[in-house]
Amino acid sequence: MVNTKVTLSGLELDNPIIPASGTFGFGYEFAELYDINVLGSFSFKGTTKEPRFGNPLPRIAECPAGMINSVGLQNPGIDRVIDTELPKLAKCFDKKVIANIGGFSLDEYVYCCERIDKEDQVGIIEVNISCPNVHNGGMAFGTNAKAAEEVTAAVKKVTTKPVYIKLSPNVTDITEIAKACEAAGADGISLINTLLGMRINLKTKKPVIANKMGGFSGSAIFPVAVRMVYQVYEAVKIPIIGMGGVSTAENVIEMMLAGATGVQVGAANLVDPYACKNIIESLPAAMEKYGIKSLNDIIGGAH
Repeated sequence: MVNTKVTLSGLELDNPIIPASGTFGFGYEFAELYDINVLGSFSFKGTTKEPRFGNPLPRIAECPAGMINSVGLQNPGIDRVIDTELPKLAKCFDKKVIANIGGFSLDEYVYCCERIDKEDQVGIIEVNISCPNVHNGGMAFGTNAKAAEEVTAAVKKVTTKPVYIKLSPNVTDITEIAKACEAAGADGISLINTLLGMRINLKTKKPVIANKMGGFSGSAIFPVAVRMVYQVYEAVKIPIIGMGGVSTAENVIEMMLAGATGVQVGAANLVDPYACKNIIESLPAAMEKYGIKSLNDIIGGAH
């Protein structure tokens, strides 16, 4: 009998499979299809202080082995998430959830994290620092080590729950950003967020997406994600949630060998709503195939 349990900052998960933010809504939509309590946990839709409609349409583009999106953090805002979405989720999900928080200023991150920290349903706060800093020329917080450090330190001052910082891969040296977050008190690191991509419509000769560029995700980015998780594991001592192109149980094992403790599944959910369920069900057989008795034994095993 294999052991699929893992622990993230004191939070024990039945398995490492976590649907990624923005690909699983607030969970109850998927609960109509299967019992989502089979999941280790899941990261809910990126939440900001104010409600956001997001970017103009069209904002999704297909591409070989992946997709490009520029949804623009469409969400109902922190108040609605706490008052409406979490109570609805509680009816179908008995485990702790990961709260994904976005922000366009330091104050917004602090406000949202302080609010969500008080919710009993939340086990981990995942802070997305790929958002553009409106007070600093629109450059994403996550592309600058000092800005990443400032967000981490500010959020840690107002929270009691583990804080994981979600990193953008669109940087020269991701280890520099990860080390800055660790130094500022981050409890863990989530990576990678989407790469930057673009498609052009040959008939109209214009970009497919209204925003011109968007986040490139899907199986095509998996090798980049594995490489970055591997690098960050060597650079920091805090746990890692790995993601980026994961679609099979074998991908999960590979990501954990690179250094991840938890593994998020993103774009695969949009292709097949049963993707996470299927990965969880096939994980024990994959472990047996490769002689793995416990997933805890393989974290960082490729180093």
